[in-house]
Amino acid sequence: MVKKTLFQLHWFFGITAGLVLAVMGITGALYSFQEELLRAFNADVLKVEVRAEGVLPPAELVSRVETAQGEKVSMLWVDVRDGNAARVFFTPPPGERRGTLRYADPYTGELKGDAAGQGFFNLMLSLHRFLAMGDTGRQITGACTLMLVFFCLSGLYLRWPRKALNWRTWLTLDWAKKGRAFNWDLHAVAGTWCLLFYLLFALTGLFWSYEWYRSGLNKLLAEPAAGQQHKRGEGRGRHGPPNIDKHAPPLVVDYDAIWATLKGAAGPSLATYNLRLPPAGNQPANLFYLLEGAAHPRAFNTLVIDPATGQIKRQERYIEKPFKAQLLQSVYALHVGEYFGLPGRIIVTIASLSMPLFFVTGWLLYLDRRRKKRQVLAARSHVDARQGDGDSWLVGFASQSGLAEQLAWQSASQLQAAGLPVRVRALAELNEADLKQARRALFVVSTFGDGEAPDSARGFERKVLGQPLTLNHLNYALLALGDRQYPHFCGFARRLQAWLSDRGASSAFGPVEVDNADQAAVQLWQQQLAQLTGVQPVSAWQPPSFGNWTLVRREQLNPGSQGQPVYLLGLRPEQPASWEAGDLVEILPLNGRARIDAFVHGMAQDANVSVQVEGLHTTLSQALAGRQLPSRRDHLLGLHPQALVDALVPIGTREYSIASIASDGVLELIVRQERNAHGHLGLGSGWLTEYLPLDGTLSLRLRRNSSFHLPQAPAPMILIGNGTGLAGLRSLMRARVNAGEQRNWLLFGERNRAHDLLCGAELQGWLASGDLARLDLAFSRDQAEKVYVQDVLLQQAETLKQWVLDGACVYVCGSLQGMAAGVDAALKGILGEATVQQLIEDGRYRRDVY
Repeated sequence: MVKKTLFQLHWFFGITAGLVLAVMGITGALYSFQEELLRAFNADVLKVEVRAEGVLPPAELVSRVETAQGEKVSMLWVDVRDGNAARVFFTPPPGERRGTLRYADPYTGELKGDAAGQGFFNLMLSLHRFLAMGDTGRQITGACTLMLVFFCLSGLYLRWPRKALNWRTWLTLDWAKKGRAFNWDLHAVAGTWCLLFYLLFALTGLFWSYEWYRSGLNKLLAEPAAGQQHKRGEGRGRHGPPNIDKHAPPLVVDYDAIWATLKGAAGPSLATYNLRLPPAGNQPANLFYLLEGAAHPRAFNTLVIDPATGQIKRQERYIEKPFKAQLLQSVYALHVGEYFGLPGRIIVTIASLSMPLFFVTGWLLYLDRRRKKRQVLAARSHVDARQGDGDSWLVGFASQSGLAEQLAWQSASQLQAAGLPVRVRALAELNEADLKQARRALFVVSTFGDGEAPDSARGFERKVLGQPLTLNHLNYALLALGDRQYPHFCGFARRLQAWLSDRGASSAFGPVEVDNADQAAVQLWQQQLAQLTGVQPVSAWQPPSFGNWTLVRREQLNPGSQGQPVYLLGLRPEQPASWEAGDLVEILPLNGRARIDAFVHGMAQDANVSVQVEGLHTTLSQALAGRQLPSRRDHLLGLHPQALVDALVPIGTREYSIASIASDGVLELIVRQERNAHGHLGLGSGWLTEYLPLDGTLSLRLRRNSSFHLPQAPAPMILIGNGTGLAGLRSLMRARVNAGEQRNWLLFGERNRAHDLLCGAELQGWLASGDLARLDLAFSRDQAEKVYVQDVLLQQAETLKQWVLDGACVYVCGSLQGMAAGVDAALKGILGEATVQQLIEDGRYRRDVY
């Protein structure tokens, strides 16, 4: 909960304060090298010839510049060693804080011209400190500086890796990532590089933003004696003109005495001095001087003197101050990096210039989140699923792979198009009261495995179907999804129908059973709904259309394996596409050329003869590419080519788990070649891994699989799978890495470590970076006694219990027989059957198995 709250605050403050911080970063970086840049562009004004006789004494220098300017000097800044022009400030007019600035040759007293660009740097400073808005801007920049401290600390917490001592986890950027993954990586890694510098900026910058902060630093760091004797800036407002006592005597200055005092205090090592005169008599003058070899350009020594006599009232040497007091004096030097010399200034400037990077990447990540939320809303935009009363149609669904949920929403949309109110609910959310209230209901349910309820509906079956409710008032219709390959076809739907009938509910029409998403059966369901509502649909329901995708990559992941080859495939869409981690694809494979030629030859047909498929003319060879070609052909011999095509069943879709996330830019699959008893390649795997050429196109459509999506709230994740089941787990892991979630544990099984560690470099990279907290592997053929992933799970029983207690979600992807059943048994043995059942009902145990 804390992490989720911090994340929400982090991005909310980031998209609000980020622009101001970006402006502050750029302007601060430009202003930090003001002196060097001004000298580079104004060498004729700011550079002077060094003379052997040395700079003029203050008395002579002041006399000459005051004569030339016709005004009194109030501040003098002189470099006595290098050939830099002296800066002379004259007495400010009434109501002004600082007077005219002129540059003078400290060796001759000649006034120089104005420095081009000074106004630009003044604007940069005004933007940096006040956003050029005065005190209002100062309040804004101060608040944003406080937010910068929050960004640094919350960002550190949010990306804290499990292996915190691994420097690569913190500081290395994966340039192979793309899209959202790369933006997040750049945001996090660059933020880690800049973290200390941004904390330095913020903690020193607040010194000029808030009086309470400045007072606190003074109390914490200042020397008590010094603090009692003198307060810097006394006698003037912090940002206003000096306060002048009208009754004070006129200012008297003995520059020769001041010069003598300075030479006596500084000795031959004097490098720079800065004389600041008071606005009237009976007030001390401040004389700051820098010695050669000073710790940094702001390590000034201070003389508080009587300007009329040069007598020292107080003297402070930087080197003699305690470290805390040195830090207090060095706030500006720390802020701009001068404290660490020229390398420090350069690094701090680069970090400051990087500030817009976090604003831009943060916004890109935010917009990506918003885009995904809009896609979810768009998927349900045709249905107003607000809660209704008993007259509303209740549409309940139980989905394992997402198809039942999709059809439930489409059915609700059809009802609503007829003007009927609807409310769509997962069976897991329904209770006895919902069923007692409902008068009319549609149930769209799938069956998992051999007659089982989908994981999300197990709680409903256990808690509700066993109750002796009276449902005489309920009129319902049932759409059942299943697979006739299993003995208990549509087993859960049939149990639901039997219970509803026993409870007195009446069926509006007979249940519609759908085998492997058969479109004809789904359209029959739609027709029955149309008769029930009395409103014919505008058009027959069609499943999402297939799009053209291009095969851009095919890489074998297990060369030398004892098992069949496994390939990583990369596909690009013709039109932009988006999906969520855990989703599926349906692919329409085609027969390979060799198989078509063998079939045509065996049927004694001409491959180039013209036939029609769905009204379009094509060759017999092309038509057969999309038809199931049986091994027994006796009943087909002698048929005309068109009759032969019509007699063959179209090839159905093949379903695969997506192994990548949308921000990767490529949809990836992990597919193992399958061979039948005759040694022939399986239809789907053969088409994808061998027959489809690189840069060739195939028909593919995305399918939402909400039951295998990431949990809504951040939580630890245990990912379990074997073989090509790594695909679904890999997409989840990539999404977790992208989101900065690092409490991930992967248990993966295959044959031999030497050849079958699929995507091994990527897994080891996640482990090294801390994105994968644990990686436990099971290789069944690497020892005499076979070890499977469920065996490793049993070995880690105590760790599993602790993760589950910490709120972990368990995701299983891979083969239903063997692995998934074994893992289920292992979980029940470790946690207890009741706990596993509760995990299922809470959505913390999810499976994508086949």
